[in-house]
Amino acid sequence: MTTARITFDQAAHKVATRVTKMRSSAVRDLFAAAVRPDIISLSGGMPDVSLLPASAIRKATKAALEDQRAVALQYGSTDGRVATKQVFCDVLRDIGVRVKPDEVLITSGAQQALDLIARAFIDPGDIILAEGPTYLGALQAFSAYEPDIRCIELDSEGMRMDLLEEELKRIGKGNPRLKFCYVIPNFQNPAGVTMSMPRRKRLLELAEEYDFLVIEDDPYGRLRYEGGHMIPLKAMDEKVIYLGTISKMFAPGLRTGWIAAPKYVLAKINLVKQGGDLCGSAFDQVVVEHYFTDTPWQRTLQKFIKTYGQRRDAMLAALEEFFPPEATWTHPEGGFFLWITLPDYVNTDSMLAEALDAGVTFCPGTAFYPDGKTGKNCLRVNFSYESPENITEAIRRLALVIEDRLELYRAFLDAGVLKEKE
Repeated sequence: MTTARITFDQAAHKVATRVTKMRSSAVRDLFAAAVRPDIISLSGGMPDVSLLPASAIRKATKAALEDQRAVALQYGSTDGRVATKQVFCDVLRDIGVRVKPDEVLITSGAQQALDLIARAFIDPGDIILAEGPTYLGALQAFSAYEPDIRCIELDSEGMRMDLLEEELKRIGKGNPRLKFCYVIPNFQNPAGVTMSMPRRKRLLELAEEYDFLVIEDDPYGRLRYEGGHMIPLKAMDEKVIYLGTISKMFAPGLRTGWIAAPKYVLAKINLVKQGGDLCGSAFDQVVVEHYFTDTPWQRTLQKFIKTYGQRRDAMLAALEEFFPPEATWTHPEGGFFLWITLPDYVNTDSMLAEALDAGVTFCPGTAFYPDGKTGKNCLRVNFSYESPENITEAIRRLALVIEDRLELYRAFLDAGVLKEKE
């Protein structure tokens, strides 16, 4: 008896329809190019883990392996270790959020949290609101469940509440299809802007009025380089579903994040998590517990803040020096990213190949919109990973690529092939 082997082509028609509609992450695709020695990468969002003290990592890992090996190497509960939850309750208290361990669920990074929320709450055709542009990882997580994602334009103060209200009026009060609004209030990815306090208050008012959930994703909130602390939405309304992660203040490789939400919300998320991974890594959680309780992690966080702030300043200075007057960009008070807008006739998708040839990567703006078309004249750049010298050189290279595009457009104008837009 022989067993037939199914080739990829033969299996292709078995793939779920929703998977055929999914797009690969632009940032993931760029990682392969970014490892080339001649490339300076401004595309990813990686923290600089070389800043972490080796002694603190050794201490936390040794404690997990020697003192708590029996639990660290064993299965755990689906919702995570109580001790780990308590660590995050303590971390949240520092920024004004007060929750109890039974209001926290541990996830494999904040990315898993996004997928769990999508699985728990989204049916095909449901309406999801988000900033425009928004985090591409959230778009990937949500899109797998086939919602109607509607992006609300943002400006220097975050999501525009006037446009949100207009969209909500079109949707209508009591619409069961409206599920949640996903926002990154602090140093938004990709735009780098921070939502102002009046807009935070208005968002929560509208959530109450139109009956939708608010998902607050806050991976960068502690990385502030200027200005004062902004109170999280979760501190203003306990019904907010808050997503946190250690990835930007400790080690992304440990894949540990959390959801802080009302218990009735976590109960539903816990159900879908059981079918996803049974439980997260107990070893990672124990290491995290010891790092945040036994080592001076706040001192390392201040080192991150100082270093990233210097790199942000280097990027802003280089943009002022090298970029053409037709370009504009955001001025992030913290976080990892800033958003550059070029004239409408520049297509950053097609420009990426030229940038790679010039030895620099960025993330095209279309990756941050659900239609894959909006934002074609925009790009996201990251300043957290490269040295100030590399950042300056990368911006210089990128400016030359952009200038070539602008020169081509001007040549077409001079030749009469194009007419200048009024």
